[in-house]
Amino acid sequence: MLAAGLEIVECQRVLHKAGLNVVGEVLRGQGKFYEYDHYPENDVHDADSQAQYYYHAHRSLTGEHGHFHTFLRRAGMPADAAPLELPHEEPWPSGDEALAHLIAISMDAYGTPIGLFAPNRWVAGDTWYPARDVIAMLERFRIDHAWPSWPVNRWLGAMLVLFRPHIEQLLLQRDHVIGAWRERFPGVDVLELRELDILAHTWISVDQTIAGVRAALGGRRLRKRS
Repeated sequence: MLAAGLEIVECQRVLHKAGLNVVGEVLRGQGKFYEYDHYPENDVHDADSQAQYYYHAHRSLTGEHGHFHTFLRRAGMPADAAPLELPHEEPWPSGDEALAHLIAISMDAYGTPIGLFAPNRWVAGDTWYPARDVIAMLERFRIDHAWPSWPVNRWLGAMLVLFRPHIEQLLLQRDHVIGAWRERFPGVDVLELRELDILAHTWISVDQTIAGVRAALGGRRLRKRS
């Protein structure tokens, strides 16, 4: 986790040195910024890992400019990953087209990550996998090429490592919320309820999380010496 944190800091450093930031990199050359449009156009995909992401904005959290949505396609998933067998009103991507949403990363107007959230199914149009399966997919997210930006692609992969404990808790909370709504509204496809968009959210700080990891590692070293 510490190595991932240092990778995030390094990616941000080289961008800032050139007067750039993570958000600006994915918007560069894309024309006028429109809410709901995907940036870059047609998303970013790695044909080897089957990881995918895009950036966009819509009705947002306080202080948010937009957010990254991260995914893993079927060909990159663990073999035993299986969508939940739930009755659903809207078609889900299936078979080789199945697509799991991993986590969304909120960004402020300065290109700084400020939060993580797990959205409802209708938000990203994904295939609904249980939290345990999505958690097993996190380590497979990797964009190993330089388009649209080498630092941004490395930054995103490192974010999913540094904040993995946070992401795991959000995914478990996501499933708990959906379970509670299904009990409350039997017969309703709660995965498509427009009033239910963000299922779990937390604010984050890269610097504070790195400091926490350093402190934990320091405590372990002290215990080993004693």
